[in-house]
Amino acid sequence: MPVPHIRRWKPLALTAAAVLVGITVPAAADAATTDPTPSAATAGAYDDTYYKDALGKTGPELKSALHTIISDQTKLSYDQVWDALKVTDQDPDNSSNVILLYTGRSQSKDSNGGDPDQWNREHTWAKSHGDFGTSTGPGTDIHHLRPTDVSVNSTRGNKDFDNGGSEVGEAPGNYTDSDSFEPRDAVKGDVARMILYMAVRYDGDDGFADLEPNDKVDNGSAPAIGRLSVLKQWSDEDPPDAFEKNRNDVIYDKFQHNRNPFVDHPEWVGEIW
Repeated sequence: MPVPHIRRWKPLALTAAAVLVGITVPAAADAATTDPTPSAATAGAYDDTYYKDALGKTGPELKSALHTIISDQTKLSYDQVWDALKVTDQDPDNSSNVILLYTGRSQSKDSNGGDPDQWNREHTWAKSHGDFGTSTGPGTDIHHLRPTDVSVNSTRGNKDFDNGGSEVGEAPGNYTDSDSFEPRDAVKGDVARMILYMAVRYDGDDGFADLEPNDKVDNGSAPAIGRLSVLKQWSDEDPPDAFEKNRNDVIYDKFQHNRNPFVDHPEWVGEIW
């Protein structure tokens, strides 16, 4: 029987969390100055334009306003996702590589496929949670699709997110048990903000299920993922770093032309949930 690991990562000051992120993701602080070139605008510069209809709102009104804003997007095919991820997740230290989400490993862009040590397309919001598969829309939205090691992706499967479990041998710092997966500290906030983006973007009005986070695990095929209280904690403890901000800019500038509002305004997590 797996022995639950002892939690070593407790709530930290935001500055400490940022240092952790900088240690784990190679040269993430330089991401904004390396190719792919991000937008020069800061998140605040979008408040008078992109987010203007959301400012001053809270709760359901804020969620509804953000849904309308981010639903205006260019949609990719599942094949196009391969090439998009080679740009959005490019290693800032090596333009021939991508950074894999769960392992943090820098790996050749060309080593994508289905073999155990290659990388493939991880649906952070598991595609079985709402049964959207790889359909154009939630199944191809690169705000939640990330390059991951094939076998680690398989280990995560369609599990909900929560703290606890046994360490994943191939991906130290990640933990899993029978019904949940805990990513490494440096991307906990990234995972939370991707999940919450999906809940706002896919609200049941475009032919797909209404995706919503909840505070449980083992959600199966229901259009829900948990654990919400843990995701909120992760978002607080691991604020957006340069790599995540750059990724948001690249998706907006080069591919889908919409943004993840929780990368630009992490405080909106608490305003909605």
